Amino acid sequence: MTRRVLAALFVSLCAAARLAAREPARVELSVEHRHSSGAFSIRTPADWQARRGARPADLELRGAGARVVLLYEARELGYDSLHVSCMEARLAGPMQTDRVTYEYDFLSATLGARRLLDSALHVRYDAPIDGERDWRQRNVTIVGPEQSLCLIAHVPLRLWKKSADTRALLDAVVQSLRFADDAASQAPSTRP
Repeated sequence: MTRRVLAALFVSLCAAARLAAREPARVELSVEHRHSSGAFSIRTPADWQARRGARPADLELRGAGARVVLLYEARELGYDSLHVSCMEARLAGPMQTDRVTYEYDFLSATLGARRLLDSALHVRYDAPIDGERDWRQRNVTIVGPEQSLCLIAHVPLRLWKKSADTRALLDAVVQSLRFADDAASQAPSTRP
């Protein structure tokens, strides 16, 4: 082989190695968490912890530095107003929030008989929460039929920006959401 061919082969192998290095690791969601109402379930890796939220109908999942909070109502609420309320469900109160900027806001979709709204924002808190002041928050609100659910995903902004594995993991957890009354339901798609 000539030097030119060897050089081209070396460059293409290096490019392939860089692409492979950027590809996120395969996500294994081996544990299913069923909501106490039986209305839905969501999957996480085995090392994530689940606990009840502030109300018995709330579920909080934690792992890999991230949090996923599910706020459930066994009735159909106005999805615009519910979405706004759920965007206010932050890791600290409004008086402890320094700045909020939106990545995207109020993207809508339908999922069978369900309506969805999706927003993502960056929140900077006055004091660190779990050692981080800057967090990315994604809110997916799902309404219908006779159910309302807010899925709120929190992840430190530095992890979100720098780790393809973290983004893939959080997207997989969000997409694993399944409603019991709709075996064919698909969860919200990955971020736009």
